[in-house]
Formats: sequence, C-alpha cells, structure tokens
Amino acid sequence: MTRKELLKKMSPYPEFYKKVWLACMEIPGGETRSYKWLAGRIGRPRAARAAALALKRNPFAPQVPCHRVVRSDGTIGGYSGPGGAAAKKRLLREEGRQKS
Repeated sequence: MTRKELLKKMSPYPEFYKKVWLACMEIPGGETRSYKWLAGRIGRPRAARAAALALKRNPFAPQVPCHRVVRSDGTIGGYSGPGGAAAKKRLLREEGRQKS
C-alpha cells in the first residue's frame, strides 16, 4: 500500500492516532524509540500513555511499525499483535536490533 493509500485509510481515525502512527513510521528499521519520544515527536510530551494506546489500536502494521516502540527504560513493553511481546522481540531481532 502506498503512503497516499495508507493516509486515506487512516482518515476515519482520530487525529491524535494518525499523528502517532505517522511519527512511528519515521523510526528506521532495526531501531527503537520510546513511547515518550513518540509523544514528544508529535508535540504532546506528556501523552506517552495515549501514544501507547494509539499503537495498541494500530490496524496498519507492519506499515506502521509499532513493534519499534519500547518503554523509556529500554524494556520491550507490550505488543498487541499476534504472539505478544515474544513476537515484538522477534521482529526487532529480524530487523537487526541486537538487544531488545
């Protein structure tokens, strides 16, 4: 799906979710960012939990790579995709992230 098609499919979702998802798409493969970083990236530095909720409700994986977002302390955090946190760790390993 192209970026334009993805944006069109995102249109019925809340603006906050769209901002979180688009910022998440900026995270390069093999790298991670924190929920706090993500919230700050969209101009809502105190909304880390809300950003996590937006990722939990992400219907656009893997184009919106929510598995690349971890807790501020570096621990893996949750993953609502099939396989849970174990799948998140596997995806990060496959992308070249050594430590998750």
